[in-house]
Amino acid sequence: MYLKHLNILNYKNILQAETAFCDGINCFVGPNGAGKTNLLDAIYYLSFCKSYFNSIDSQNINHSEDFFVIQGAFERNEHEEQIYVALKRNQKKQFKRNKKEYGKLSEHIGLLPLVMISPSDERLILEGSDQRRKYMDSVVSQYNKPYLDRLIRYNRALMQRNALLKKNDHFNQGLTAQLDVWDEQMVRLGEDIFLQRTRFIEQLVPVFREFYHHISGGHEAVDILYTSHFQKGEVLKMLRENRDRDLILGYTSRGIHKDDLQFLLSGQPVKKEGSQGQKKSFLIALKLAQYEFLSRHNGFGPILLLDDVFDKLDSDRGNRLIQLVAESRFRQIFITDTQKERLMEIVRETGKKSCFFKVVEGTVKKNIDGI
Repeated sequence: MYLKHLNILNYKNILQAETAFCDGINCFVGPNGAGKTNLLDAIYYLSFCKSYFNSIDSQNINHSEDFFVIQGAFERNEHEEQIYVALKRNQKKQFKRNKKEYGKLSEHIGLLPLVMISPSDERLILEGSDQRRKYMDSVVSQYNKPYLDRLIRYNRALMQRNALLKKNDHFNQGLTAQLDVWDEQMVRLGEDIFLQRTRFIEQLVPVFREFYHHISGGHEAVDILYTSHFQKGEVLKMLRENRDRDLILGYTSRGIHKDDLQFLLSGQPVKKEGSQGQKKSFLIALKLAQYEFLSRHNGFGPILLLDDVFDKLDSDRGNRLIQLVAESRFRQIFITDTQKERLMEIVRETGKKSCFFKVVEGTVKKNIDGI
């Protein structure tokens, strides 16, 4: 699968861009703030129906305009897929596949698998558990449609339970009966979500270790541990035993919405012990493992977006990363960088077909310096 053509109007600082891409490495070169990352984000939007960086859709419209449009033509399983998204301020978003609008945006997830590696991924290490759950959910949802449906239903049940807890300050027969209903739904849905997350992590970790071993030169041991209340006993019993506490807190303190991942470097949290280069290596290995995982499930490789990945990597780690992306498993890659010469050298090392684009103040021009 690969992206053949992209058309953008008024998306962030890109007022208009129309570009054709090669089935290989596509490089966006330009200064910071030029719009390179916004181009990657537009590609991401076509896959996930949302921005990678800003979940508030209206804030992705150029500040001086009233709408944005993103269109992309993809080659998938020898068929062309035309994807169109448009948003006007204060109106519902339109998302179409081959000119037919989706009834639910969740129907689109997984059609165009994609993996994004960005400096903002550091939030997976530095921020709260919700970021790591979102990571698991975004991957599993790309190949498992029932998972996404169960997750949506679970979150609705959780929202209803929390609303009851906030609205009441003491227990009565009616509240207890309503909590029983939501507790049973959350446990039934949560059991399957837990199982799918467990299987995903079990399959991901060995591949992740291989990628990290390659990037780091084999000098450091890494691991990922999945933690969940479902590993600690009967969650239905926990929900009922914690009702008094939940009523005081005003939210639900047990369930798969509290799951987390522990990222470990030599047995210690990478958040505390890892250098900048080690943290970046950890995240790159994690995302490359995600790429390999999706490739095995789909039978073809996702599109790979690499945003400023060589910053904070020493030359050895950077060279090992180049060796990885040169492999045939990585079909279409988009890379951003501020240094043209560094990117040209990287592309030469891979031996892959390439296209270069110069990005300046939201404008995109192809084939700089005759490359």
